Amino acid sequence: MSYIDDKDRKIIDSLKEDSRRSFVEIADTVGLSEPAVRRRVKKLVEKSVIKRFTIDTDLGQVASAIALISVSPLIPTPQISSKLLKMNGVNSIYEITGQYDIAVVLIGSNIADINRCIDDIRRLDGVSNTNTVIILKTLR
Repeated sequence: MSYIDDKDRKIIDSLKEDSRRSFVEIADTVGLSEPAVRRRVKKLVEKSVIKRFTIDTDLGQVASAIALISVSPLIPTPQISSKLLKMNGVNSIYEITGQYDIAVVLIGSNIADINRCIDDIRRLDGVSNTNTVIILKTLR
């Protein structure tokens, strides 16, 4: 990404630490004015360097899992990914290399929610195989 510089990287790092940090605070940290930080963040969003702003939550007992998915060679992998995007319980999707084609992070209020989501994934036309692991502990 040749269109971002060291200041952009520092802004991104600051937002990764705390996405609620004000542009004034970021400006003080990176040595720019608040309007300059605001313009840079806007540019980073427009260029899709920053794809989304999100939050981490601690809602108590939740269940999460990683589902590895094999896609039939007759179906384009992005077609399955776009269907997964619309499913309840799907937190993030990664198209990957190796034995599997897609890795999906699933989140539910309990294991039964995770099982329902896995069953829904298995019913998708083009999904030939899945392998799911339950996440026991998240460190970061």
